[in-house]
Amino acid sequence: MVELIWDGKYDKDGKRVAPLRVKLPFQTVETVNASAQQRQLSLDFAGAGKQSEWRNRLIWGDKKYVLPSLLDEFAGKVDLIYIDPPFNVGADFSFVATIPDIPETEEDETETFVKYPNLIEQKAYRDTWSKGIDSYVEWLDDALIILFELLSDKGSIFVHLDNNVGHYVKVLLDEIFGKDNFINQVIWQKVRVSKSQTVGFGSVHDVLFFYSKSKNFIFNEQYIDYDDSYIDSHYNLTEEKTGRKYGLWDFTQSGSGSARKFLDKIIDPPPGKHWIWSQERIDQGLIEERIVFTSKGTPRLKRYLDEAKGNRLSDIWSEILDINSMAKERLDYPTQKPEGLLERIIKGSTKEGNLVLDCFIGSGTTAAVAERLGRHWIGCDLGRFAIHTTRKRLLGIPSVRPFVVQNLGKYERQTWQVAEFGGKKQAEAIQKQYRNFILDLYSARPIDGYAWLHGIKDGRMVHVGSVDSPVAYNDLTQILIEFRKAMGTGKDAPKVAAVDVLGWDFAFEINEVGIQQAEAAGINLRCLKIPREVMDPKAVEQGDVKFFELAALAVETKTKKLELELKLTDFTIPPDDVPEDVQKAIKHWSQWIDYWAVDWDNKDDTFHNQWQTYRTRQDKSLKLETSHDYEQAGEYLVMVKVIDILGNDTTKTIRVKVG
Repeated sequence: MVELIWDGKYDKDGKRVAPLRVKLPFQTVETVNASAQQRQLSLDFAGAGKQSEWRNRLIWGDKKYVLPSLLDEFAGKVDLIYIDPPFNVGADFSFVATIPDIPETEEDETETFVKYPNLIEQKAYRDTWSKGIDSYVEWLDDALIILFELLSDKGSIFVHLDNNVGHYVKVLLDEIFGKDNFINQVIWQKVRVSKSQTVGFGSVHDVLFFYSKSKNFIFNEQYIDYDDSYIDSHYNLTEEKTGRKYGLWDFTQSGSGSARKFLDKIIDPPPGKHWIWSQERIDQGLIEERIVFTSKGTPRLKRYLDEAKGNRLSDIWSEILDINSMAKERLDYPTQKPEGLLERIIKGSTKEGNLVLDCFIGSGTTAAVAERLGRHWIGCDLGRFAIHTTRKRLLGIPSVRPFVVQNLGKYERQTWQVAEFGGKKQAEAIQKQYRNFILDLYSARPIDGYAWLHGIKDGRMVHVGSVDSPVAYNDLTQILIEFRKAMGTGKDAPKVAAVDVLGWDFAFEINEVGIQQAEAAGINLRCLKIPREVMDPKAVEQGDVKFFELAALAVETKTKKLELELKLTDFTIPPDDVPEDVQKAIKHWSQWIDYWAVDWDNKDDTFHNQWQTYRTRQDKSLKLETSHDYEQAGEYLVMVKVIDILGNDTTKTIRVKVG
């Protein structure tokens, strides 16, 4: 057996290094398109500890954590896996962000800029390419081992690659899936004309490796239409009484056979041939006028064009072109694949109701096509903008079935904290070491003697939030109480009335409510998000960690009997992560917003998207107000979620009374 060896495949004892298998629970952060009745049913099921109905899943997270976490529920249950793993450093996480027109004007202010990968996305590529092809193969090998376990016995996998890494991955797939389970190497000719190149033939194709889990895999024959030249040469006759086009085919096949009776004649087949039909079928064919005789009396088979299936699909796909600049389905996502390509794969390898998985979901083509074809699906991606693009794309499908948006949230952070600061230390020692680590990254000095204040920077006191819970309103109250007590006492007493609160997550409205509460007490408060990059040693080593302030959203409400009107009146985002030229191009706050949604009756559960509006490539306008009629009077908790043009989300809660 030929084996692919790379640095890191085996440990010092010669044992195969296994992929990471930390299994973490998923957190549902949003449910999309579920009715009030479906929502209540899910709550009833959850309260009774029962499994609720199936929900398609859109998961934001690193595949090294996401894939092992799927095993408990989905090992041996996925019927089709399609993956399009990135080919080169950084490309798949860059995207073109659009600055839309200024509302209520006739000015065409639409501009675009490239949003480059954020630091956590860059980290993924450092992991993938830090040692060149060795690290790429190791990175993909870990994923393929888990994907093999997820695949059902009747399932198959398509791995989409270019010619830079395809030959290495073929050897890898042979080892993991078995050489005997290799079905096809599909050539996808994505363009007709190649770009000019310095040396060699122009590259016009990608490669898809098609493997099964067993010999009992799902495969549905597919056919493509004949081209005009084939029709002209093979279906060149027209039936006078019906006008149907037809052609005449040889009525024999190789292999000797006996004579058959055609009307009143017994006719022998040519030497070494046999007639393709039995005598009974020949008799029926003569009645149906499916057999035609030449001038020499030779029988020929009559085939109608309108009954022909077309050519059986081969392993060269040249009739599906890549997405051009004018295509209706174009989303300006750099790695977007045409729906026709995924439709062919999904139709060929699944049946309705089967489960499809894509752990590099990108622009969401796999999920969108699977949804349209009535398949179940799971889509995963590390890129925040990929998740947002896919969400919008799915919402554009008429009658899209309810789906959930998930991540690993605090569980991923807890795993990191134990691995980084744990060992045999007590919980208190772990917490202190973790806080000092975050303070160091924030360039703050640790201080002792306080319960809620952990450091000081430029005269401002600093609080470090826990990895496993959001900074809540009560936390903020305790921070401010302790701050007031600390004023003017001790060597570490604050010199100015200012506090920075660092947190992984923040309770809804904490930014606005907290700032107002602090201002009333004469304290300058800032809430800053701890970035996921702190979990990446290379990002820490290279000084890539940055803390950003939270965005702020203003919403105006009006009630009239049972009707509630909502209107967005302001939205500000911190400028830290926005190029200066982009900031200058923004003339109105609404240009920051790409999408917003409303949960009209939040039950203190996940955000339920019950109404939404968003910009598309065809229509970049955006409504800034909406309304809702409640069925009965009462007090309701309303949630508004905004996603900006960079893919970041901001949520605001409002308590309203109607009726």
